[in-house]
Amino acid sequence: MAMSGGKEDGEPMMDMNTTPLIDVMLVLLIMFIITIPIQTHAVKVDLPQNSNSNPQNPIEPDKNKVSIDQQGQIFWNGSPVTDVTLRQYLDRTVVMNPEPELHFQPDPQARYEVVDNVLAVIKRANVTKLGFVGNEQYRQAF
Repeated sequence: MAMSGGKEDGEPMMDMNTTPLIDVMLVLLIMFIITIPIQTHAVKVDLPQNSNSNPQNPIEPDKNKVSIDQQGQIFWNGSPVTDVTLRQYLDRTVVMNPEPELHFQPDPQARYEVVDNVLAVIKRANVTKLGFVGNEQYRQAF
């Protein structure tokens, strides 16, 4: 059993036998685990609802895209804009921290004059993060 002699043979053992105590505690722990009902955690979340009355912010915080189609129409993230509206959007992006990237993608058939005017608006707005997207469409031209 769990008995041991003292320091010298013949002396009584002074240490308490903790094995039965540990066994009883483990049995009680298992009984409590089994009898506790399973808790289901439900968290109520109020999701935003789509409504037409809330104006959407046309400026994305990461990257925005300016494109020009064949007819010379300017688009900001897919929505048609004028030169004045484009400048207002660019002025708002320049003051954001960090400044979002601006992706510029003109159509290959767009008039150079329109593309040049848009690039001038971008330059006057002091945009520092500008990238030309879709240059691979011109690789066969040269």
